[in-house]
Amino acid sequence: MRETSKSILRRLHDVRFAVRYFVGEGMDIGSGNDPLALYRELFPAMRNVRHWDLGDGDAQMMAGVADNSFDFVHSSHCLEHLKDPAMALANWLRILKPGGHLVVMVPDEDLYEQGRFPSNRNFDHKYSFTIYKPRSWSLGSVNLFTLLQTLGPAAQVLRVELLDATYRYSLPPLDQTRTPIGECAIEFVIRKRLPEEIVAAGRLPASGQLTDGDVYALTHTDL
Repeated sequence: MRETSKSILRRLHDVRFAVRYFVGEGMDIGSGNDPLALYRELFPAMRNVRHWDLGDGDAQMMAGVADNSFDFVHSSHCLEHLKDPAMALANWLRILKPGGHLVVMVPDEDLYEQGRFPSNRNFDHKYSFTIYKPRSWSLGSVNLFTLLQTLGPAAQVLRVELLDATYRYSLPPLDQTRTPIGECAIEFVIRKRLPEEIVAAGRLPASGQLTDGDVYALTHTDL
């Protein structure tokens, strides 16, 4: 229900989307009739955004898209429709340039499916998702913490967030994504590590040395 559009105001209040995540040339996977490119003027560092939908091929494989092609990859509510989420994420990371960001939203099983799977809200959902549970009522449940570990050392997980700020827990069973404000989702952001970061087993400070004046300026505030 235009989940990308719902996300925009929230994302505008987080400077990282404008200065880190949505920067450069992007790929929007499963864009449908609600593409991220509609909001390009709100993210000034965003340049071209390529749409990828059903007519372009299998979003799980991204066949024909070269490795390390895009500065960022965005996907809103597409992963749950694919047969192999782990393979899809591996290919989405494959087409991302080192240093680039992968931003993905999926429905949260408790907020969206609300205790029923297969979903009676969207019959094409092949999996339900949760951040982490030791046990789920859904036979198709995927723990994101477990799934993201399959991506290997190139994947730096920056954030995994339950988007329930506009969810109303007091309401009886209802598809709240049909309301103007309900997101009912999980958003996660992954940065593709540079090769030297993989070797170093971490993202370490840049090389070089600060002067005494630089150190003072960075650590002192004159009131």
